[in-house]
Amino acid sequence: MYDSEHGIDMLDGICMMLIAIGESLKHIDKLTENSFLKEYPEVDWQGAKGVRDILSHHYFDLNSEVVFNICNDHMPKMMETVSKMIDDLGSEIEFS
Repeated sequence: MYDSEHGIDMLDGICMMLIAIGESLKHIDKLTENSFLKEYPEVDWQGAKGVRDILSHHYFDLNSEVVFNICNDHMPKMMETVSKMIDDLGSEIEFS
């Protein structure tokens, strides 16, 4: 993957999305005074926010296999949990 221009572009895009996810999680924690994410302990929220910090501040030390493993091993559970969170909140969410 990392041995072609297309692979590098894909990795960059994935890393940007992981950074955005981490930022969003930090924002949710701030808005809910660190209470909302704790209601869903099946996901390592601290780890997800930590990935954002690592990708943002240590990008040149990036290991593409670690990024692949995060996407493969952790993102499906996070996506499932976020869907559950949205369902649990129901009409309380206002999207803008």
